[in-house]
Amino acid sequence: MLVIGISCGGKDCSLLNDSFDNYKNALQAIKSSDFKFSDECDTSKSSWIYNAEFYSCDGKTGYFIIETKSKNYIHNGVPIGKWNEFKNADSFGKYYNRNLKGRYRLAL
Repeated sequence: MLVIGISCGGKDCSLLNDSFDNYKNALQAIKSSDFKFSDECDTSKSSWIYNAEFYSCDGKTGYFIIETKSKNYIHNGVPIGKWNEFKNADSFGKYYNRNLKGRYRLAL
């Protein structure tokens, strides 16, 4: 599912400060901002990834957010190509563990 992010009243994504106090504030700031590109992946075939979203201000790199049963993981600076590979992976969990886990982590 392709979603081009157009919303009213959100903060311009270029004004986002990459320095957040905690992940809850980061998640709130990201989700309430306007992005050039945003997309969501149907992760219903995954046993542990409940949701996956991608937000990009420039259409090249962006925030990759996955939701699991216990928490959200936010990755920053993820190339859009990695997002597209994730969406097309046979196993979201295997792809995440091999290509994203421990990389691009949002630093607090």
